[in-house]
Amino acid sequence: MSLNLQPMGDASLCAVGRPRHVVALAASAGGLAALSQVLSTLPADFPAPVLVVQHVDPRHRSWLAEILSRRTSLRVIQVRGGERATAGTVFVAPPGHHLLLAADGVLSLSDTLRVRFVRPSADVLFASLAESWDGGAIAVVLSGTGRDGADGVRAVKSRGGTVIVQDAASAEFFGMPDAAIQTGKADQILPLGAIAAALLDLTAGGDA
Repeated sequence: MSLNLQPMGDASLCAVGRPRHVVALAASAGGLAALSQVLSTLPADFPAPVLVVQHVDPRHRSWLAEILSRRTSLRVIQVRGGERATAGTVFVAPPGHHLLLAADGVLSLSDTLRVRFVRPSADVLFASLAESWDGGAIAVVLSGTGRDGADGVRAVKSRGGTVIVQDAASAEFFGMPDAAIQTGKADQILPLGAIAAALLDLTAGGDA
């Protein structure tokens, strides 16, 4: 499946000092508990931005950002568009909008067509992150149903990024993680409790 994303720009042209890594967490069913556990274990000075896509009903206001903010020492905001991805902050996609990241670190929203029947889509976010951050992209697939994220992890690996997938034993719903694993592109398949430590290891070194 082609995501047909517009080019996000050349990452080599970005200003010095942008975060070396950007982490994208994707989840669906069972995702709140998974997201909460990962984020609650990350320190307030985590040296990368964290972008979050969670499949939620677009007909209702999402309280995801508010809930996560009570479970982590990181700053948590729901994206409105135009924010700059900064280390130590969690940026949550709002219901009904794809989340994208440009090479200059600016976040944007799109209401283009659903991908794999969902919007926001992990595939769209991961592909955007691969385009803009190359080897600094870290895609994490957590509990969820369906196959969203599978094409996105291929994009991340094609640009030298890293893919982490929650394992079957700890995932409440294994559809999304399994689809990501079946691509053969997962660098690490980990129990939920080990993912935060892996992210800390991968992001050690901070800004470029």
